[in-house]
Amino acid sequence: MSNADLKLELQGEIAVIRLTRATKRNALNDGLILALRDTFEQLPDTVRAAVIDGEGPHFCAGLDLSELKERDAAQGMHHSRMWHAALERIQHGPVPVVAALHGAVVGGGLELASACHIRVADSTTFYALPEGSRGIFVGGGGSVRIPRLIGVARMTDMMLTGRVYDAEAGERAGFAQYLVPEGTAFDKAMELARRIAENAPLTNYALMHALPRIADQNADHGFFTESLICAIAQSAPEAKRRLSDFLEGRAAKVTKG
Repeated sequence: MSNADLKLELQGEIAVIRLTRATKRNALNDGLILALRDTFEQLPDTVRAAVIDGEGPHFCAGLDLSELKERDAAQGMHHSRMWHAALERIQHGPVPVVAALHGAVVGGGLELASACHIRVADSTTFYALPEGSRGIFVGGGGSVRIPRLIGVARMTDMMLTGRVYDAEAGERAGFAQYLVPEGTAFDKAMELARRIAENAPLTNYALMHALPRIADQNADHGFFTESLICAIAQSAPEAKRRLSDFLEGRAAKVTKG
């Protein structure tokens, strides 16, 4: 499954999904957003984790402004909702997704990265939200997802002032969970994806779909939801097998590092 702007490669249980508009710094247009949606909706059942990468020196430099059309308010709202539906298929799709970040992670590119579950950045990565200086507003879910990574105050500052975070400051702020040397983000993302693919699928699903929702609930509701998910997960045959392996010494124990 591929088109001119997106390539899907299966490496065992890992789906590698690569933006291939390198000459446009992988800027997002509607065709690419819809291709991402379709790819995640149609992943083979054998896939257990995914990695999103960008071809060339940049992950994604944001919205392709050359394709920005004049829209009335209703058309603009529907267009934004189309992006929401597409990125929802990443955040709440079938498998955990690791983003391999490098170069520009700007505007819509940051919205795309924030829809992934783990973000690995190399030392060339930089983050920006230039929408404020361009007279527009985020429309791909960034106002919901990005503050959950870095807080409302930091996002407000970025949009008001055009502040750019480099890789080191970005990791400290919470944009990425991992910071690696230049050129190694994809390798680290694949390492993590392979590790994730070894987990019980139902546990991965609960982490993707239940954990964010529990975080949005008040404590009483969150505790109740947690108890339901806990009971469902531990009742799965694979969970019982894994616990038996651990108790009988057939599973590795947690070690430092």
